Amino acid sequence: MKVKCPTCEKEIEYSTDNPFRPFCSERCKLIDLGEWASGERFIPGEPDWSLDDEEPQDKPLH
Repeated sequence: MKVKCPTCEKEIEYSTDNPFRPFCSERCKLIDLGEWASGERFIPGEPDWSLDDEEPQDKPLH
């Protein structure tokens, strides 16, 4: 099956032979990860705080 890489839109064969699927390369995979980590990509909607009943606060990690 042929699909387009979500990052560069290059057409690739979607198979287990490609360790980066659905991306064409490690580079495109890391670009996508960076966009999610920086907040450039996101799933629209309101956060569901019902698990904690209050909005999480920024706390030091130590």
